[in-house]
Amino acid sequence: MNFPSIPSIDLSAARQAEARQNSLTKPAGSLGRLEEISIQLAGMKANPLPSVERKAVIVMAADHGVALEGVSAYPSEVTYQMVLNFLHGGAAINVLARQAGASVTIVDIGVAADFDPALSALLRRKVAHGTHNMAAGPAMTSAEAETALAEGMDVLALVAEDGLDLVATGDMGIGNTTPSAAIAALLTGLPVHMVTGRGTGVDDAGLARKIAIIEQAIATNQPDPNDAFDVLCKVGGLEIAGLAGVMIAAASRRIPVVVDGFISTAAALIAVGLVPAVRDYLFSAHRSVEIGHQAMLNQLRLSPLLDLNLRLGEGTGAVLAFHLIEASTRILSGMATFAEAGVSDQP
Repeated sequence: MNFPSIPSIDLSAARQAEARQNSLTKPAGSLGRLEEISIQLAGMKANPLPSVERKAVIVMAADHGVALEGVSAYPSEVTYQMVLNFLHGGAAINVLARQAGASVTIVDIGVAADFDPALSALLRRKVAHGTHNMAAGPAMTSAEAETALAEGMDVLALVAEDGLDLVATGDMGIGNTTPSAAIAALLTGLPVHMVTGRGTGVDDAGLARKIAIIEQAIATNQPDPNDAFDVLCKVGGLEIAGLAGVMIAAASRRIPVVVDGFISTAAALIAVGLVPAVRDYLFSAHRSVEIGHQAMLNQLRLSPLLDLNLRLGEGTGAVLAFHLIEASTRILSGMATFAEAGVSDQP
């Protein structure tokens, strides 16, 4: 599969942003990561005074055949029901996106049920009615995985048509912490039990079953940990593939990506495995309570902006991080320099 080229980070713009940060009316470095974020954004966007006014969250929804193995506390029907909740504006992501001034795009890339054609707000990109049961064989065919990646790239292009400065990734799919944990184990090299958490709240017996099912899926499919596409096909998810496509397309357009939690970070591992330069355009929004999330962030060399004990998904943590990212740009562009304010910069 051919992917778009990713532009290099603009080091000149980053240096200009850093120089301005160091001339603002504050001790150099006193705003910590807010300064670092603005400098990173300048390099990503090739603009020494970057703006993130136009913000969007893309929520990919899909079901998982492995849910038949009892790896979730909720039935697969909840995926369909939650998509309807998103479309009616009643979910956490809707509330938080409104607060952040971000648009919300809901994508059916693999929900196991069909939606009413009258739901015009739903973006219909269904590749299949969920994945196959990865405990018994590959989750997807190569063609399905390629199509889902392509659909993700196309959705980003569509959302960016009228201009886009910053995009967050969101997910919905009952059972999707199971493929995400499988991806984490394979691409970090850690044992399954060290990266597998309770997801939607399974009990101790459910967690043990979930770990055993992931180990079975890996043993059955033998994914190549050095081949992100092979991992995606054998133990991934359609929404994970779609989000990886979103990240690749965004990076190709110099649009920074705010990666949400465990599922979105699994998608980031896939995206970076397929196109390593994508990593330069990623921010980690938060550290999830899922036990494997920190290992995934370590693998990507990303440091989360928030740690709020979140585990909802939907893009909620990423949209919360929008506020910090926007604050960093406003500090850079709106604060006076020592010269402008007539303040001495000598200690």
